[in-house]
Amino acid sequence: MPSLKEIKNRIASVNSTRKITSAMKMVASSKLHHAQTAIQNMLPYENTLEHILKSFLVSTPDADIPFDKPRQVKHVALLVFTSNSSLCGGFNNNVIKKMLDVIKEYKDKGLTDDDILIYPIGRKVEEKVRKMHLHAAGSYLQLADKPDSESCRQIAIEVGTKWMHGEVDKVEMIYHHFKSAGSQILTRRTFLPIDLEEQLYEDKARDLSMNAVTAKAQEYKRLHGKSSSETDGANVVPLNDDFIVEPDLPTVLRELVPKELHLMVYTALLDSVASEHAARMVAMQTATDNADELLRELNLEYNKSRQAAITNELLDLAGGAQN
Repeated sequence: MPSLKEIKNRIASVNSTRKITSAMKMVASSKLHHAQTAIQNMLPYENTLEHILKSFLVSTPDADIPFDKPRQVKHVALLVFTSNSSLCGGFNNNVIKKMLDVIKEYKDKGLTDDDILIYPIGRKVEEKVRKMHLHAAGSYLQLADKPDSESCRQIAIEVGTKWMHGEVDKVEMIYHHFKSAGSQILTRRTFLPIDLEEQLYEDKARDLSMNAVTAKAQEYKRLHGKSSSETDGANVVPLNDDFIVEPDLPTVLRELVPKELHLMVYTALLDSVASEHAARMVAMQTATDNADELLRELNLEYNKSRQAAITNELLDLAGGAQN
């Protein structure tokens, strides 16, 4: 049995760790709130633009744009989104594992490492790409900490240019889709060619109003109220697909397609950042709860050891008095 001093030192150590995890949980919660606000401000524009663009392309199959024509896949580009830091549970490992599975899938089809180009957005995936000697398109560490729309536009332009020149035949994105503070969905989405059959997240269900991540909180919300997305969805009026196009459809499409590609990258980045903060908040909440449980056990053990020591001292005194 450990001594009272050892148990006391352990209690002090766990208390110190608990303060750190609790503070990190509050910081992650604050950052998640800002990330949710950014998504909420951007989504209506992105969703409407995607709807208009795909409505044009579906209604005019002879539209002369090169971005929706499938090709034989000989060269692939992957946009992979992770974080720059750790302590967020399995967030980064899940993305990296998915990336390796996708690379293996393409290698099984005959592609080599030189045929697969990776855009590593985040330190964790960049380190993995460098360690495995994979072909990286550059370094984008700043984007994982500070999402920047202009940088996303530059990435979309670069990828679109490579597509136009035939340097890549398919482009995919791997990231976490932020659904709520307690749910992030690992997503593999085709970036190019534009998939007209895809209805991304058909229900468009997101809960951007709540930061509670515990099971009890989620269950209470499910039983006693609807999420903000469900409430707002009841008042949404379907878009009118009967558009009047000026000056002409090819000109409009040349403007819309680059904007949509830019917003696809930016949306994935915001999703990934919000998911990272949510995952870290859950991980730190779990660590804090575990520390509380460990402190209860250590305090109980300390009290038992202290009581045993007092009892032994009393027995020694009683034995000495009888002698």
